[in-house]
Amino acid sequence: MLERVTQWLERDPDPRTREELQYLIDEKMHDELDDRFRTRLKFGTAGLRGKVGCGPNRMNRLVVQQTATGLGHYLVNKVKNVSKRGVVIGYDGRNDSKQFAHDCASVLTALGIKVYFTSREAPTPLVAFGVLHLNCAAAVVITASHNPPEYNGFKVFWENGAQILPPHDKGIAYEIDVAADKPIPLMSLDDAHKHNLLEWLGEGYEQAYQQAILNQDLLESEFDPSSITIAYTALHGVGGPLAMSMLNQSGFRNVINVQEQHLPNGDFPGIEFPNPEEKGAMDMVIELADSIDADLACANDPDADRFAVAVRTKQGEYKKLSGDQIGLLFADYLLQRFNDNRESRVLNHPSAPIVGNTIVSSRLLEQVAAYYNAEYYQALTGFKWLSNIAMQYPHFESNYLLSYEESIGYCIGPIVRDKDGLSALVVFAQLAAQLVAQGSSVLDKLASLYRQYGYYLTEQHSIQLTYSDTSIAEKLRENPPQRIAGLQVLVYEDLQQSLRFIEGGATQVLNLPCSDVLIYYLEENIRVIVRPSGTEPKLKCYYEVIEPMSANDNFGAIERQAQKTMDKLIDAHQISLLALSGQQS
Repeated sequence: MLERVTQWLERDPDPRTREELQYLIDEKMHDELDDRFRTRLKFGTAGLRGKVGCGPNRMNRLVVQQTATGLGHYLVNKVKNVSKRGVVIGYDGRNDSKQFAHDCASVLTALGIKVYFTSREAPTPLVAFGVLHLNCAAAVVITASHNPPEYNGFKVFWENGAQILPPHDKGIAYEIDVAADKPIPLMSLDDAHKHNLLEWLGEGYEQAYQQAILNQDLLESEFDPSSITIAYTALHGVGGPLAMSMLNQSGFRNVINVQEQHLPNGDFPGIEFPNPEEKGAMDMVIELADSIDADLACANDPDADRFAVAVRTKQGEYKKLSGDQIGLLFADYLLQRFNDNRESRVLNHPSAPIVGNTIVSSRLLEQVAAYYNAEYYQALTGFKWLSNIAMQYPHFESNYLLSYEESIGYCIGPIVRDKDGLSALVVFAQLAAQLVAQGSSVLDKLASLYRQYGYYLTEQHSIQLTYSDTSIAEKLRENPPQRIAGLQVLVYEDLQQSLRFIEGGATQVLNLPCSDVLIYYLEENIRVIVRPSGTEPKLKCYYEVIEPMSANDNFGAIERQAQKTMDKLIDAHQISLLALSGQQS
């Protein structure tokens, strides 16, 4: 290993990580060196993501240069006219992102590939937009999204505007491994610009994105946007300026942002985990909302591809909505709008509107789609699946409305083929303004929808495990549980085998890609999903409880009953999983 460490030290272009590596060598920190060099960051469909530091198993300038070289060679081999079509590059506000983006551009232009480079920090959806807008071969975003400050990443979009799917990930990974043993081609950005290989994307490009989003029929609203007040935070990320501009262009004047969190800061001061889903992350925007009596407290994550909201209750407090609740509100609102505009669409596009979500998101979307006679589809977790499946529909361009995942990611309309927290922010504000104009509220609407479809409650819990011999997933496959939390398992799906097993012995083939996921449908309409981690002893478990509800039922009582059922389910299931692993609860 010492030889590999020495070679890396000689090639590393960054004096900071060279100094870090030399310190590890001098101090004989063998365990740390082994962690940095026993493998390299794995490139997958989500690209790269890891802690910043020295060595191939960290994010650093040399890893980025090698990754960009591998991507460039793969694009040259797979995409026609890639040199002319080019690649869009953008970056978030993390401390190393700008340098990493410059390194990526230096490599790609040295390979003769034109680069369209955002002139400042950019939200991920703004970069993804550029693939189709500029007819590019791909896009790269340097971002670690909502990970802690010490992380960064390298995310790739393909020529169709969506995140890459297999086998592109393996093909790029192979080229990265080849590039790791060869000299890295580099061209200064000044030279690239002189040779017409680099074009800066400035204010005009941002305006093009905004207008493309805001000019969609779905975002035309006749309701008074001045009827609501909005508190907003960018969480020290890159969404702030565009978020305020898009709300302003949509007529929302009563918008106040959390000044301390409005501009990018890679240290994320005061936020332990810059994810608006996490407890405490939205405290400042909720405090601001409370001080100005705002209707909504809204947040984007640091790269602005996710959207979160808390709404004011009748008691004046703020209730944070779950990802599935936001998805439900979006679906009902957008499907209703589509139907309202249907007369002008039917002549050319008689097919149904299209909505979809992931397998771990609420089943309620399927019920809403059926009510509106919409096409509903389901995908594995991740927008790489949601977007690519949606594009297979013949009338995608005209009839696609929404796809979402429960982790507060929403794609509205076909302009950006990935989750977009900025368009979601605008649409939710319009939705809320419409409800206020109608004498209602977001929570009133939620209650109305639950009375129509039933009360759907979803929660997600991760379990840390310590065993290392046989995975829990394999144990569950060897002896599929007949009961969970005392409830009979009626249907069991194993996505690794692409099979559905029905109580009584029947078996069906699933039309989903192979994935290490187990799904259990229990009596009382309860669903449990287990997703083992492939890299650590950890399980992600997703639970859904459905309580029937009528117009005369007490909403609070139904909520409490659902939560009681959920708590009992989670406790019993997690105890059983820990017992299966040989651990105590």
